[in-house]
Amino acid sequence: MTFYDELVWRGLIKDVSSEDLKDKLNAGGMTFYIGTDPTGDSLHIGHFSSFLMSKRLKDAGHHPILLVGGATGQIGDPKPTTERPMITKEQVQHNFDCLKKQAEDLFGFEVVNNLDWSKDLNFIDWLRDYGKYFNINYMLSKDIIKRRLDEGITFTEFSYMIMQAMDFYYLHENKGCNLQVAGQDQWGNITAGIELIRKKTGDEAYGFTMPLLTKSDGTKFGKSEGNAIWLDREKTSPYEMYQFFINSEDSKVIDYLKYLTFLSKEEIEALEESNKNEPHLRKAHKALAKEVITFIHGADAYEEAVSISEKLFSGDIKSMTYEQVKQCFNGVPSIDVTEDEQILNVLVKAGAASSNREARQFVKGGSVLVNGEKVTDEKFVVSKDNAFGGKVTVIRRGKKKYFVINHI
Repeated sequence: MTFYDELVWRGLIKDVSSEDLKDKLNAGGMTFYIGTDPTGDSLHIGHFSSFLMSKRLKDAGHHPILLVGGATGQIGDPKPTTERPMITKEQVQHNFDCLKKQAEDLFGFEVVNNLDWSKDLNFIDWLRDYGKYFNINYMLSKDIIKRRLDEGITFTEFSYMIMQAMDFYYLHENKGCNLQVAGQDQWGNITAGIELIRKKTGDEAYGFTMPLLTKSDGTKFGKSEGNAIWLDREKTSPYEMYQFFINSEDSKVIDYLKYLTFLSKEEIEALEESNKNEPHLRKAHKALAKEVITFIHGADAYEEAVSISEKLFSGDIKSMTYEQVKQCFNGVPSIDVTEDEQILNVLVKAGAASSNREARQFVKGGSVLVNGEKVTDEKFVVSKDNAFGGKVTVIRRGKKKYFVINHI
């Protein structure tokens, strides 16, 4: 397969600005950019899918630029249904610093900030040098704008297209960038940039979009949707990421392997066969988790995530370390305690029992485990002396209900 054919096979091509681009992608030598706005202080798995494209292109002989929009992040691109809430300039700068470090650490590519070439541009120059090149009818024809007209759209949001087009023009003029790559929801902004470059310079620029990473119901994995899988391990631990991928929908796991890994066509097709004929082995899911977590956090983080999963499945909590417990039980119902307390009181406070009477029944019935050890004595004391790291006690009631006690 050619490089372009492989991208098509992986399902990574949605829209292409020109038929000429196929040969150019195969030939190498283009300078391209992929961007994101710093609306949060961490990249998530949706960003990862897009940014992996930058590595694929680099490996095919192209030069990548990653743009984090310190200027466009202060405005916010139009959402399909409503205006984005504005965030402060200080928060945008903080988010930019975090995302820049993540992108550099993960990919090692050049990172630029569109605030650098936007902050000193005055309003009159902006209208004269850029606004005059945009036809309102052309802008209204763009899908995301049309979808917002009934509900209403502000001039600020409406202007976002011009700002992104400016970015493409600036990078074309100053860094020789002639290709923009983005998710499919950015197609209108990409073509606006191509047109701006053509009108101002006469040069031909190019663009293509990738399908968005979605679940089977079509919803995205992103901050706005409330189901983000963060690349910052303090927000989403390697164990949580492992659980997400190992429990991916069977109908989507092969797509995820194509989007998120560098496994070959032959390797993925073999995993696809296994997914069809022996789904209980979950080979495709395990391969997906291994490839992604190893790329983002390293082999040690992946091995630890597997170890935690195996210990939790076997009920061997007592052999976990404090750090493993933190990963494993992040998000589990928890309470803070300041002193040692008897197990019955702790069960009630944690919500594991509705009353002391019910708590006593659970304990006497042998359905309560503290740090992996069964407790049948109602006078048992939950103490920080026996806690993981002297900080956390894990209580299990029944087979699956866990509660965390933080000793403060």
